[in-house]
This record gives sequence, C-alpha cells and structure tokens, in this order.
Amino acid sequence: MKKLAAILLLLAALLGGLAFYHHRTASRPGATALTVYCAAGLQKPVEAVARQYERESGVAVRLQYDGSGALLSQLRVAKMGDLFIAADDGSVADARKAGVIREVLPLAKQRPVIGVRAGNPKNIRTVADLLRDDVKLALANPETASISRVSRTMLGDLWPKLAAHAAVMKPTVTGIAADLQIGTVDAAIIWDSIAAQFKAGAIEVPELSLRSENASACVVEFCTQSAAALHFARYLAAPEKGGAIFKASGFTPAGGDTWADKPELILYSGGVNRPAITELLKQFAGREGVTMQTVFNGCGILCASMKTMGGTENPKYPDAYFACDLCFVPPVADVFPEAVILTQTDIGIVVKKGNPRGVKTLADLAQPNLKVGLCNAEQSTLGYMTRGMLKSSGLNDSVRKNVVVETPTADLLVTQLRVGALDAAIVYRVSVQAGASEHLDFLPIQHEGAKAVQPFSVRTNSPHAQLAQRLLVFLKANRGSFENVGFQWRGEEAMPSKDIKVPEWLKDK
Repeated sequence: MKKLAAILLLLAALLGGLAFYHHRTASRPGATALTVYCAAGLQKPVEAVARQYERESGVAVRLQYDGSGALLSQLRVAKMGDLFIAADDGSVADARKAGVIREVLPLAKQRPVIGVRAGNPKNIRTVADLLRDDVKLALANPETASISRVSRTMLGDLWPKLAAHAAVMKPTVTGIAADLQIGTVDAAIIWDSIAAQFKAGAIEVPELSLRSENASACVVEFCTQSAAALHFARYLAAPEKGGAIFKASGFTPAGGDTWADKPELILYSGGVNRPAITELLKQFAGREGVTMQTVFNGCGILCASMKTMGGTENPKYPDAYFACDLCFVPPVADVFPEAVILTQTDIGIVVKKGNPRGVKTLADLAQPNLKVGLCNAEQSTLGYMTRGMLKSSGLNDSVRKNVVVETPTADLLVTQLRVGALDAAIVYRVSVQAGASEHLDFLPIQHEGAKAVQPFSVRTNSPHAQLAQRLLVFLKANRGSFENVGFQWRGEEAMPSKDIKVPEWLKDK
C-alpha cells in the first residue's frame, strides 16, 4: 500500500505540475506569463493580487493551489515554475534544503488558532475541548498542509490523540475551513487569517497561537525569467500593492519594500571592495531587474557625504554601505544598525618588484630620499588606520617627511607605484593582488592594526531595505569572487553597529 501511495503521489505531482490554472487575461505582446505554485490558504489574496497585477503590467499569472507540502513535492518532480508561495517558514526551509528555491520575500504573518463555528455553539475554549465526544474535529493532513505540520510540532504528544479523534482529515486548510463554515464539523485547527476569510470564530490558545509563521514568495531555482518573477514577488510584498490586499483579506502583512516598477538601489562602498563586487553587482541588477547606483570612494569621504545629506529623507541617501573596515561604521551607526562582516584583508607596504630600496618595516619608510605614498587619513579608512599605526609606533613624523602624495583610495597609490612616481606605499593586500602582483611586491606590516575587516550594512528605513538584504545574501552566496581577488572570507559574522569599539591605537592621542 505504501508503494502504491508513493506512485499515486508521484503521478499527482507530475499532473499537478502541468495543469496550471490560468487567468483568462490577455498579456501584453512580448510579455511572458508567470507560473506560480501557491499554498491553498493564500488563494484569496494571491488571486486578487494576481488579477490586479495582470491589469497593471499586462503579464499573465498562472496559479496552482495546493498544500505547501504537496506543492513542494510537485516542484521537486516537475522542476518548472517561477514562484513558490509557501504558507510557513518550515516549508521554505524544506524548499531550501531540497535546492528548489533562491530568493525569499516574506508576504504575511499568520498564527495557528482553533477555528470554531460562528457563535461557538460547543463552547470550545481549549485544546483539550477538541477531544470531547460531542466535538466533531477536522484537521488538515500534515504531510501536505503547513498548518498541521506546524501544529503537530507545537502540540507534541497531544497531536496523535487529536489525529485519532478527528472526524475529517483533508489535504488543505481551506478544505477543513469550508467544512467549518457550512457546519459539518464543530472545530478545526486553522490559520487566524483563514478564520477571517471563512467567517469562523478564532480561539487563541497558548499551545498554538504564540507561534507566528511567515507566508513567503520564493523564486524557484528552475525559473528562467528571474527578473519577471522578482518583479511580481516585489509587487506581492509591497505595502501599497499586495500588502493592502493581504490586509483586507485578514492577514497581517509582513512589510515589503515600497513599490517601484524598477527600483534603484544605492550602494556606498569603500574602494577596497571594487575588484570583488563590480561584476557581482551587474549580475545582481540583471537578475533582479533593478538599477544599481554604486559610489566607490574612501570611507571618510563616503561618511562625510552622508552627513551632509541632511538625513535619510534625501532620495540619494544610500540604501546599503560596504565599508573598508569596522572603524568607519560608528560614524553612521544610527542609520546602519547592524554590521555583517564579509571579508578581511592585510595592510602592508607595497614596493617595486625586487624591492630595490630594501624596505622591510614601517621604520624603513623614513630612510632618506624615499618617495612614499599614503592614503589620506580624513578621506579613507586606510589612511585613518595608517596614521594610527604610524602614531602608535612613534613613526608618524619621520615617515611623513617622505610622503609625496596622499590619495582617497589604495588603488590610486598602486597605479602611481607602477608608473614610477613612488618608491613605496601602504595599501591593502587585495589592491596589489588585483592585477598588479607581477609588477609589485607586498610586504606585511608587523602591527596589530595591519588588518582591515569589511562589514556590509543595510539602512533599516530604506524604501528598498529588503532588496538591499537580498544583495547581501547574493554577495554571501558568491564567496569565491572575494577569495579570487585575495580577500579572506568571514561571511557568517554580524554585530550591532553600536557595539563596535575603536581600538586604542586608532584613537587620537
């Protein structure tokens, strides 16, 4: 019997993957229809959003409804589609584990409740009441429906008793909610949002209702039109678009980005990150169908620019900030509250190939007639850290006598070394490895501060905060691009920006 059931499930998945419900709305010439697998409990708002989206965009949306678990099975077999709209976080986790989704956009929050008939004629108040002989209980199948999988986890040993007592078990939460509405059952475990849709009473109980789950739109791994899929996903999540419809349908919207047909994401980045992220930013913009405006410069200049903008109400204020080192996050910590550490790189002395002047230490930069280049301490992270190392080593005055140029970024120093305008400079290791290592030698500096750590931060009040978070996820998924240009990877660390402490050797004495 188990083998037969498995075969039937497989056939259902194959047939389901092909038999998509299609709104009969003509799509604009040249537009591509979207195929969406949607959890049954989300049918009412998603269908309304899809119809509105079709009218506004001219793009047809094909929808298939079932339990989240059943849809996931279909996805794994059919390997087709554009979006998977799951009812709970567990289904999203399972889809990630199965390798069938990529980007995830939260749409709405919902909680399990005991649904009862209007007026609650059986006076059901607790989970224990569901086991009474006079209560006819309906449950959704936990193998196909998210509501029962979540409930089964929360109720523990009590779940098998409820399952044994249930008079009805159906594959979707809407199926049992419909039974509740017409009065063929007395109670069911459903989402609070479903209770509102089916005009049922909702009894909150501590065993169930303390838990909140996200309904999310997930881009399918096999999607061949990611920009179109993400465009609709952003529309579903936007407060002015899908969010308003979810709210009107009894859901609590998760809060998406402000709607824009083609958002522009503004990133401020320290120059050290340029070799690793330039191509990645192009890939991200193409995949999302958005515009990227990236400003590379010294972090001192970037922070000063933000300070002069008069606040985040300025439309040109960056949505994300990728600093050269943690020490340049505190000046903007109130706007960028979390620092996610992605990489680090050494700071050292760079000289011409073969080191003709015999430079080995910071003290050697003070030798007579040596043309030295440094980054500007007011404009850049590297210059600020270099000044701190020289001061703490008692070498600032003697080395500065040889400084002939100060620049806002390390790559400008590397260029001047290559053309012979300098004998030595203090730069990041990655600035040398990014195409100049065959012409120059990099010499490590023996100082506790000879290391820069690169954090990525998202502005929480950005109208494109979720888009910026997806950029962060995209960068973390491309670790190799950073390591290929010489960065050391540290992509799993994060800290509150307010907790970043400037080390003593960096403080002005």
